[in-house]
Amino acid sequence: MTTISIIIPTLNEAAVIGSLIVFLKEHSNGLVKEIIVSDGGSTDETVTLALEAGAKIAQSPAKGRSAQMNFGAGIATGELLYFVHADTYPPSSYAKDISEAVETGYSFGRYRTKFNSSKKILLLNAWFTKFDLFICYGGDQTLFMRKELFNQISGFNKDMRIMEDYDIVVRAKEAKAKYKIFNKSALVSARKYETNSWLRVQTANYIIIRMYKQGATQEEMAIRYKTLLQYR
Repeated sequence: MTTISIIIPTLNEAAVIGSLIVFLKEHSNGLVKEIIVSDGGSTDETVTLALEAGAKIAQSPAKGRSAQMNFGAGIATGELLYFVHADTYPPSSYAKDISEAVETGYSFGRYRTKFNSSKKILLLNAWFTKFDLFICYGGDQTLFMRKELFNQISGFNKDMRIMEDYDIVVRAKEAKAKYKIFNKSALVSARKYETNSWLRVQTANYIIIRMYKQGATQEEMAIRYKTLLQYR
């Protein structure tokens, strides 16, 4: 039986972290060995609420999703790593889905997207995530990966502040690992689209992906992204 370590990178996610951990525990199907919250220095109640919900806390020495996910993976004891953003809910069958995928030869993979919004334009975005496209390699769909593969490709690039999810998928593919896209969807927060317009988010994504492919530095992309979008 494959054991799963769930890793959640956090920074001031008190509003959502407790309910997510409870959900993940309720639907673990006896396969989840631990839920690790890798925190980047939250100043709210994130850590307290995560502990109360039953998670392990890893206080990452470095801030940023890439560094925090690597730190969480470094203390994980499961054979399989499952990276979940704090505002995302996988299907209730997630543990069984991942276990079965690994047993049939897949080394990493993700779900499709379903936004917690009724806006029709977001249905179009979600529809595209069923395809194996570079634009769909973001971490919002959650990502599972065998720990052996994660170590083989040296995990997330610790120097990346942006696009780290895309980068690790590309490197895992280059390692000829078998990639699974589930025919189910993770429920993803639409808060970025609610704070900004759909067009604004799509334009920002296009610009940053283009900068990434043209070799822009992490500093350049991070600064540009902050100027393109507003955050709550």
